[in-house]
Amino acid sequence: MEAYIELLRKMIQTPSFSKEEGPVATLVRDFLSSKAVPFQEKGFNTWAKNKFWVEGKPVVLLNSHIDTVKPVKNWTKDPFGAELNDGTLIGLGSNDAGASLVTLMAVFVHFYAEKDLPFNLMFAASCEEEISGPNGMESLVEDLGDITLAIVGEPTQMQMAIAEKGLMVLDCTAHGKAGHAARNEGENALYKAVDDIQRLREYQFKNVSEVLGEVKMSITQINAGYQHNVVPDNCTFVIDVRTNEFYSNQAAFEIIQGLVTSDVVPRSTRLNSSGIPVTHPIVQRGLSLGLTYYGSPTTSDQAVMPFPSIKIGPGDSARSHTADEYILVSEIENGFKIYIDLLTGLQL
Repeated sequence: MEAYIELLRKMIQTPSFSKEEGPVATLVRDFLSSKAVPFQEKGFNTWAKNKFWVEGKPVVLLNSHIDTVKPVKNWTKDPFGAELNDGTLIGLGSNDAGASLVTLMAVFVHFYAEKDLPFNLMFAASCEEEISGPNGMESLVEDLGDITLAIVGEPTQMQMAIAEKGLMVLDCTAHGKAGHAARNEGENALYKAVDDIQRLREYQFKNVSEVLGEVKMSITQINAGYQHNVVPDNCTFVIDVRTNEFYSNQAAFEIIQGLVTSDVVPRSTRLNSSGIPVTHPIVQRGLSLGLTYYGSPTTSDQAVMPFPSIKIGPGDSARSHTADEYILVSEIENGFKIYIDLLTGLQL
């Protein structure tokens, strides 16, 4: 795995914020070329097929993303330093999701030239995952063709995330009437917003998922007022909504809209909950290897995949988007072994 660790170090040393992934996409493509693997590209996305592709066989997609968030302010190390000490690699994107990307690439190269695979294998390094952008995986779906199963690389400690919550952000505006704060004038939009927020805090969606739990609503931003002596005539607030499989984002939006007097506008409803049955062969294969499964509260490119998928990868989600993000070399090596074991003998 030494070459893949070195590739990951180069990726960390090359800033790859969402919509600015070009240099890292080049690193991925150059590495595939060094392994004599032909590839296709679309924007900053790159994908490749195994050497002995047979039409009609099931298709397994190995996917992870090349973009990162921007570093938070309290890093004590250089986010782009790719410092490697005693098996610990520190750097932005090392855990989320560079480790998954290079490990899945290693798995793809491992199987690339095998003649008798029971399925076709495809590798895709996609962009704009961190912002759920339209130019990433969502733009590739038609180009990739029919996919039987996707293995999405994200830090899960190599346990199987068989479902993940959907994400919807709602912009809300409570309307009032301006007036002088010293007199009993106007209608305070801030109070109206607070009343709506209280109703949202008290509301519980009826259907609770066995794997994903309940639908979660969090008020994450609020803004009102121009100056201290004027009753605010409007108040805006933002709701972060995480849906389970019982509610599409559109259905959840309609319920929330009916609970409040504020105007409610969704930024998008396309990132719905996703999941795969426990009875699916890949989950059963994982269970036979001693892996466990869970429902993930975070979203990934699974949200835009119209085919079955499972999320699994080296690293820990708790390290993502934090200062001094790191990955252990041993986690990458163990992840490679588990991926190989999952795919060896998998029958779809």
